[in-house]
Amino acid sequence: MASDQVARCTIGIACRKFSSASGSPNPEDGAQVSQNNFMNNFPDAFEYITRVLNAKVYDVARRTDLVYAPKLSAKIKNRVFLKREDQQVCFSFKLRGAYNKIVALSDEEKQRGICACSAGNHAQGVAYSAAQLGISAKIFMPQTTPSIKVDAVRGYANEQSEVILIGDNYNMAYSAAMACVEAEGRVLVHPFNDPLVIAGQGTIAQEIIAQSTSENVDAVFACVGGGGLVAGIGAYMKAIKPSIKVFGVEASDSDAMTQSLKAGKVVELPSVGLFADGAAVLKVGDETFRLCQNVVDDMVNVSTDEICAAIKDTFIDTRVVLEPAGALAVSGMTKYALTTGAVGQTFVAVASGANMDFDRLRFVSERADTSETMISVQIPERPGSFIDFYREIYPRNVTEFSYRIGGPPASIFMSFQAKSPEDKVEVMKQLASRGFFPKDLGNNELAKTHGRHLVGGRAPSKQTQDEVLFRFEFPEKPGSLLKFLEHLPSAFNVSLFHYRTQDMKRTPVIRPPRCPASILMLESWGRCWPCAGCTASSWN
Repeated sequence: MASDQVARCTIGIACRKFSSASGSPNPEDGAQVSQNNFMNNFPDAFEYITRVLNAKVYDVARRTDLVYAPKLSAKIKNRVFLKREDQQVCFSFKLRGAYNKIVALSDEEKQRGICACSAGNHAQGVAYSAAQLGISAKIFMPQTTPSIKVDAVRGYANEQSEVILIGDNYNMAYSAAMACVEAEGRVLVHPFNDPLVIAGQGTIAQEIIAQSTSENVDAVFACVGGGGLVAGIGAYMKAIKPSIKVFGVEASDSDAMTQSLKAGKVVELPSVGLFADGAAVLKVGDETFRLCQNVVDDMVNVSTDEICAAIKDTFIDTRVVLEPAGALAVSGMTKYALTTGAVGQTFVAVASGANMDFDRLRFVSERADTSETMISVQIPERPGSFIDFYREIYPRNVTEFSYRIGGPPASIFMSFQAKSPEDKVEVMKQLASRGFFPKDLGNNELAKTHGRHLVGGRAPSKQTQDEVLFRFEFPEKPGSLLKFLEHLPSAFNVSLFHYRTQDMKRTPVIRPPRCPASILMLESWGRCWPCAGCTASSWN
């Protein structure tokens, strides 16, 4: 019976090899390799399956829920299930691999103590596991790690353990950890490049298969930092149910695995982005790379805005705020469905972590609306040009509008919500036909992160001699901005204008009319206050 089980497990494994030239899977979609060829590429496949089946993760980890996401399913027109790894005691899947490695140490190794390096979630898993097993741990973390993760690690750690913040990224902290291993003889608990850690993460695939017997799962999406999660899931999934595709998802500014698979060798990036800090790795592991070459069907890279949108989409269905790295799989799944036109399939996305730094929520909220189109445009510096320009966009919802006198011509920075991608193209064409020639800033990270906040500043003194600054609030509903502009007296010469929707009942606007005596004409509709230093006679 045992030999029959071994044979079925081995023959059932399918792999797709990445081309060293293009980085894409072989064109024979879903094709299986022969048993002999597979064993040449992945001779220890059965050993990995055995490690997954014998993993001791459930001493501390829980079997997380596989939940249906109705809103997300409707959005991408496929059945979507979320594997809720945020339900772990450390709010991340990392506990599985960390504990599976540590509990397997010999008594002598446990006595020597352990050492780990992590951007946050693995560190929590190590600290929690060490405390459960009564082991001393030294945990090295980059100084850029969000405070919520650092505080959590310190909270889980026992009196024998120490948390050390060092370096600006994972690799710098890893170098310090290796120096500690060399100097003190501790055992390294690697966050991803270790067979027992990979096997611990592979138990997620085991649960997905057991929890989806009534579903015909087409693909599983998992985030990729160093590659331990997707390698573990892929190794088990391709052995037990090879028809299920396995996709790895990386942030586009931290795509070490994508670049490595394209090159056919491990590639070290010169730098990584820090938004998805839990998956910001300069260099993937040689072991995870070897596994991914055999078990990952393809990679998906996503932008910061797409990650923010995935955080929002997941929150709508679950009321849980995933961290950026924790939402990578959802983001990649959404992008895959929308770009390939996949419809009616069943997808599983691993919601891998929810250790969100509260201070980041404002940024996420700002960038999560993918329906928003950001543009810059120049309009004539003359009375009435504001409203003439705005009427070309109405009835679309304008969400942001900024201007500071200084022309001619007047430079405008604005955002609006198109009804669809086709509608966005139509608006841009219409504006161009009217001589406005807008620039799409949707892919301009500098403009979205900094430029939108820099509109304003010092203007020529001769144009602002009589300038008075006012703040308005008016109802936040369709057409409010148009009505506001229509109510501006013709004598007004606007020298500064800043408008931004706030998802509140009323929207604040800052603008200095250069003819304040007529300001009371607007009070019957909105609310207006003079800002500090205002000397407008109409307020006396």
